[in-house]
Order: sequence, then structure tokens, then C-alpha cells
Amino acid sequence: MAAIWTVGLMTGTVLDGNIDIALLRTDGERVEEFGPYTLAPYFAEVRVLLEETLAAARRWNFEGPEPAIFARAEEALTRAQAEAVLRLVESSGMAMTEIGAIGFHGQSVLHRAPTPGRIGDTRQLGDGALMHEMLGVPVVYDFRSADVRAGGQGAPLVPVYHQALLRGVDAGGETAVLNLGGVANITWWDGAERLIAFDTGPANAPINDWVKASGQGDMDRDGALARSGTVDEARLARLLDHPYLGAPWPKSLDRFDFPASMAEGLSLADGTATLTAFTASAVGKGLNLLPERPGRVIVCGGGRRNPALMEMIAERADVEVLNADDVGWRGDAIEAECFGFLAARTLAGLPISFPTTTGAPRPMTGGRVAR
Repeated sequence: MAAIWTVGLMTGTVLDGNIDIALLRTDGERVEEFGPYTLAPYFAEVRVLLEETLAAARRWNFEGPEPAIFARAEEALTRAQAEAVLRLVESSGMAMTEIGAIGFHGQSVLHRAPTPGRIGDTRQLGDGALMHEMLGVPVVYDFRSADVRAGGQGAPLVPVYHQALLRGVDAGGETAVLNLGGVANITWWDGAERLIAFDTGPANAPINDWVKASGQGDMDRDGALARSGTVDEARLARLLDHPYLGAPWPKSLDRFDFPASMAEGLSLADGTATLTAFTASAVGKGLNLLPERPGRVIVCGGGRRNPALMEMIAERADVEVLNADDVGWRGDAIEAECFGFLAARTLAGLPISFPTTTGAPRPMTGGRVAR
């Protein structure tokens, strides 16, 4: 397939109130050109609606009919994201007719990993048909469901894009990519055939939730709270005994699998420090599961902006830590870029998930197309 301009959209489970939007020219195998990238904030009422929807999803837990709030939230976020796409494309001096596809991840509201004898389940809100109707170009959406129905984890999906980026910086398995979003996931590629990825544990979600619950903001800005606190090493040791951390890959997490309540009873600063140390230590345990332990990780996602977390990963995971921006990548844009990349792969009939990334039974195409 010839390269096309795609728009990738991502809103993470951390619910920071923003839509990540990136333009990318790609054939689904290589990146030919990076276009503009922006953060488009949701209106406050949409953000509140999404927070209420996540709470309703946890109560629902895939039992019985979906909560009515899902339909309202799905329409609201789809319209908000479509309007944000149009603004970015037009501000870039392009027309929607020049866009070959939109990769619309939608909002994950609940994810349940498979267990022996039971397939998993996943729910992303996002109406691809409505977005296509509004923008008039092919929209690729619902990227995870086919993988989950086939017995896969449905996550992570970014590894094949990480692999495309790694081609430019590393020829072997010495370097891995670590994404710090609501949860943390790692991608390792040996430079040849083996591409391995999985969620290592939590990242920003429990830290943000802990700080929000205190009424002291919505995140540990600049890692200041973690730096001012003391890690409860005994509690950390107990947390690190969690069976998920030593389980073999492939494996995936919901953002609430490791909740903020892990720090219950601690002061705000000590709890933040302990949750930060847990994320960092879980990364180290994840690196130990790889066929070859990489000596460095390139870190993308919002967590790379937290210097306390970056320092703890270097120390507690015993690995060299590089910011994605320092190797020429756009650290904030990578997940949005990924879904533009996956949209092109879907249109080209190329697989987006693999036995060693999601546990799918075979390399699988994915994504529904509205056109």
C-alpha cells in the first residue's frame, strides 16, 4: 500500500482531560513523515462525564446490560474528538480529503484479561460510524475486540509501532521501550524476529488517584510529593509479591487492577513515594522476564515527565533510562501516532497483534472500518 496521511487519536486511562492527536504519513510498515501533534482538552463537562462512566463501568463489570451512561459518553467523546481532528487538520493547512484514515482508539472504560478457561473482555467507547459521518474519511476503530474474542489480551497494541521506531535507534535487544501511561508497558525487540510486549504493572493511575483523593491536585507534579516522602519499604516488599508481577507474558492490566488504596494509611507524601517506587520496581521485575535483559529503556508517555519516577526506575529497576524526546521521538505523541500507524496497517490487511504481544493465537489484523 502507498503511504497515506493518517490521524491518530488517543485518550488514556489516566483521564488527564486531553485528546492526543497526531498526523503521520505511513504505509503501516514505515513512517515516512511526522505531521503536527497537539493536545486538545475536553470541555469540563465531557471530562466529568467520562469519570462518571468509568465508575459506572467498574460497577457493571461486564455483568448484565451496559449502563445507559455509556451511550451518552460515547457520543460526547466521539463528537469532541471529531471536532478536534478537524481543527488540527485545517490549522495544518490540509483538507480532510487529504487524510487517508483516522485511527480512533476511543476511551477504554473496562478491561478484563483472560484467565484459564475464560476469554477476556474489553470495552472502548467510540462510535466510528458517527466520526466517519462527521469527517467523511475512513475511520478505523475498536482495535482490541477481535484480539480478545480470539483469546488474546487485547493489549498492548503499541509494540508494532515501537518496533518501527526502534529500527532507527537500535539494532538488537539492548534497548526496550517503556510507556508510562495509566499502566506501564514494555516492548522488547531482538532486531530480527522476536517482538515481546506486556504490561509490567501500574504507572501514573494509582499515583494520580492518590493525589486527587487528597484534594492536592490531580497528579504528583514534577515528582515533588514523592521526593518529599519516604518509601515504606516493608509495604513495598509485600506489594512486590503480587503474583501478576512474576507471571509470564503475555499479560495485561486494567487501570484499576493496582489501585491507589495500596498506599492506604500512609501520609500523602509517603504514599506517593511508595506508589512511585512500586511502579519503578515492577518495571524491574518485568525486565527480568525478557529473554535478554536490556541495559536501557527509552521512556515515553506522561510518566517520563515525573523526575522522581524516572530516577526510581533507574535505581530500582537497575537500567539506564532515556527520555524518548532525547532520541528524536515525540514522547507525548507516540500513542496517538501509533493509532494512525495501526489504521494504515488495518487498511493494508497487516497484523496489529501477535502471540508474543497479546497472546493472540496467531498474528491478527484488527480494527473495524467505517467508510
